[in-house]
Amino acid sequence: MSANGKLGIAIQGAGTVSSGHLRSYLKNPHCQVVAIGSRTKEGAAAKAREVGIDPGTITLYDDIDALASDPAVDAVSICSPSHLHAAHVITLAKAGKHVLVEKPIAIQPDELFAMDAAVTKAGVKSVCGFVLRYNPMVETAKSLIDAGTFGEILYVQTDYWHNSEQSGYPNQEDHIRRMDGSAMMLGGCHAVDLARYLMGSNIVSVSAVETRFDTGAPYATMQSAVATFANGRIGKISACVEHWMPYQFNVDILGTEGGLRDDRFYTRALEGAMGFATFPTITPNSGLVNHHPFEGEINHFVNCIKNNVESHASIHDAVNTHLAIYAIDASGANGGAPTPVGV
Repeated sequence: MSANGKLGIAIQGAGTVSSGHLRSYLKNPHCQVVAIGSRTKEGAAAKAREVGIDPGTITLYDDIDALASDPAVDAVSICSPSHLHAAHVITLAKAGKHVLVEKPIAIQPDELFAMDAAVTKAGVKSVCGFVLRYNPMVETAKSLIDAGTFGEILYVQTDYWHNSEQSGYPNQEDHIRRMDGSAMMLGGCHAVDLARYLMGSNIVSVSAVETRFDTGAPYATMQSAVATFANGRIGKISACVEHWMPYQFNVDILGTEGGLRDDRFYTRALEGAMGFATFPTITPNSGLVNHHPFEGEINHFVNCIKNNVESHASIHDAVNTHLAIYAIDASGANGGAPTPVGV
């Protein structure tokens, strides 16, 4: 904690997503950005200038061990490439730093378990970057579920459909052939996470099919999975990154007393209603980073640290989401065979 009582914040990784984290920390009155780490100090300085920070007022790092040793740093957003997440989380947790790590947090199960063990042993707070939990439409859907508006939830369906080239991201013309994970791993992980979150239950088994139109794609670009939850309910989760249409993230919920389709809902409680009611909100239907509700995510992370409470989106919670993704990939590669989700 700095002399002014604010949390000392660092960012590790100066790519596109880090901008959203930095701008949100700058808005939070309990935070002070004190450091940025990147592959090069020049890259860290450029990121600082991009968000209006004078690089001379913070410490720039090109070494994670040096950043972890900085006593001014209390908490770190890890926005580095996915294959570095495990090493960065473990190093920072051992140094007593709270961590918010971008998704997917781990490509391999051994990395996932090592990260979970490290933050648990260190007793630090952690949040996984499933930022769509803080989207207004999702927050409303969760509040309606928790209020019993739909009765017992029977079925949930979530779909992540995003072609980054069609969305206008630069240099994405060959994104399919540069994938370093499946569609479900890279972006569909949001859909897996929200299916669990809205159902309020872990996934215990999946049966998935996959395909790809571009036969040169190294990983599956289109996947659809039927999931069975620990509470005995079922759902469907899909991810596609090869189609050509605007970004779409669908959320469907069926319950004994009603249901929801994105920003439309129906319930027995609305006596005399002949159709869906619509609530004003912001849907998650944009793949642009500046559309994501990072401010809500960052504020949640800061509140967990200040109030000494565990996050509902912690690394430990994210273990089941990632294990379900590994199982979806395995089932798809095995022709749709039912596949249990690891412990």
